[in-house]
Amino acid sequence: MMEVIPSIDLLGGKVVRLLKGAYDAVTIYGDDAAAVARSWRGQVTRLHVVDLEGARSGQAAQMDNVQQVVEAFGSGVQIGGGVRSLATIRAYFELGIDRVVLGTAALSDPELLNLATQEFAGRIILAVDGRQGRVATHGWHQQSEQLAIDVVRTRAHLALAAVLYTDIDRDGTEVGPNVVETARLGREGGLPVIASGGVGTLMHLEQLAAAAREGNIVGAIIGRALHEKRFTLRQAVDAVEQEA
Repeated sequence: MMEVIPSIDLLGGKVVRLLKGAYDAVTIYGDDAAAVARSWRGQVTRLHVVDLEGARSGQAAQMDNVQQVVEAFGSGVQIGGGVRSLATIRAYFELGIDRVVLGTAALSDPELLNLATQEFAGRIILAVDGRQGRVATHGWHQQSEQLAIDVVRTRAHLALAAVLYTDIDRDGTEVGPNVVETARLGREGGLPVIASGGVGTLMHLEQLAAAAREGNIVGAIIGRALHEKRFTLRQAVDAVEQEA
């Protein structure tokens, strides 16, 4: 069954969301990420955390905040944003992180991805962030000509936990996820996919859950819709379970 994965994006120690990845379009939801994580503890098995400062700078910037989130939520936290070295990956696992997300580094430094999946088999997530099917990197500031499906196919042989696919043009918009492209990536890419970007209603989750049966979609990340109380986490889990 597809997992519901709530998200906490960190910027300057605050819980925020960006609109389509734009750092000048920030909505602040609070300054206590640990409290948010604690409120979700026990309702789901995974929590997604993004270090937005790290994503922009290329260096993990909020280790202390991340540690507090891990202590508040418990096991099952996955982290991404600015992870560009084995040292950073190891440091996160030492904090109690369950899975680490590699995006820019996975594309620009293939050797790092190879070494990370060898040392931490099944605990590395490949982040593929796309605009109109093409991959963006460096905190979504740089656009490549690589197709998302090709990026996944050429790395399907690695011991990855999953692919995290974000449709940038839908991220933070609540207009609905790109169900078709996400399911295609799951069917043809050779790896399970976690959907991210655009979920704004329970119907959106139901659509993803229905596509998950044949599209190899194993999870859906929800951010803004939860923070703005469009629905509760319990309602999200129930909606997915009904489609299972």
